[in-house]
Amino acid sequence: MSAIPVHRWRLAPDGLATRRQLRALGLRPGGQDVAAQLERPRRRRGPLVAYLYLVEQAKPVRPMTPAKWAALAKANAARRICPECRRDAGYVIPPSLGMCTPCACPNEQHAA
Repeated sequence: MSAIPVHRWRLAPDGLATRRQLRALGLRPGGQDVAAQLERPRRRRGPLVAYLYLVEQAKPVRPMTPAKWAALAKANAARRICPECRRDAGYVIPPSLGMCTPCACPNEQHAA
């Protein structure tokens, strides 16, 4: 059992990056193990932890295929359809309401 190195927040050595930092560089971890971790202390709870990966072993992000773009468009369109009235709301329906605003507030009328 090997322990991974732990670094204080903002004190990680060069050549290591989080998933988000890798993504900003157009990279992904690519199956590599976690190289180190960052810990940011908090007052009343345990520390926040961020895992670090070696940038030199990261692989390029896979490009989106036409099928993936189509699936993403379909999923985003489904988020706009009201389950009550089955209309396109014209915006992403908030999960807190679960339906379009006119269905959630009966005083409002649907736009024609």
